[in-house]
Amino acid sequence: MALSAIALATETLRLGPMVTPMARRRVQKVARETVTLDHLSNGRLTVGVGLGNPADLVPFGEVVDPRERARVLDERLERLDGFWRGEFNPPPIQRPRIPVWVAARWPNRRPIRRAIRWDGVFPIDLSGPEQLAVLAEEINQTRVSEDHFDLIVEVTPGADVRRWEAAGATWVLTSIEPQPPEHVVRGVIEAGP
Repeated sequence: MALSAIALATETLRLGPMVTPMARRRVQKVARETVTLDHLSNGRLTVGVGLGNPADLVPFGEVVDPRERARVLDERLERLDGFWRGEFNPPPIQRPRIPVWVAARWPNRRPIRRAIRWDGVFPIDLSGPEQLAVLAEEINQTRVSEDHFDLIVEVTPGADVRRWEAAGATWVLTSIEPQPPEHVVRGVIEAGP
């Protein structure tokens, strides 16, 4: 609901909720929600997906085995792609589908291979731009598609992003803690992209 309000109140802001743990969600519901948000935003949605944090799953008796969650993620991403490509009406505005960024815990290679099949990777636990440069080179050598591919990193407010950009980052997200003081949020906004 909050993203819908943001979509309607803005015109150029790209929406990218990070990270939707697909193993916890019904794929048909995610498909409907994302298509609706894509329409409300006039095609400004990117969907971030991943396995989810096991600590968030245990209290609810959900599957915590990462291999099983990865299997379910792959299955649901394929299903989601099918819904977006015409199994649901209306289709999303963005073609051939809404972009998907996949979270991947560095240096694990299976999540990186999963992300390469989609539109971007959000590597978790990078120690610095040097590791991003290694990852960027690996992706450039592995990816067969010529389509644009995003490398997303997360930094703290006020961080210098030039080294990340030089290492291959296409998006740098500023991370703020839950319930930050208003002056921190305003500072991030005023710093701009």
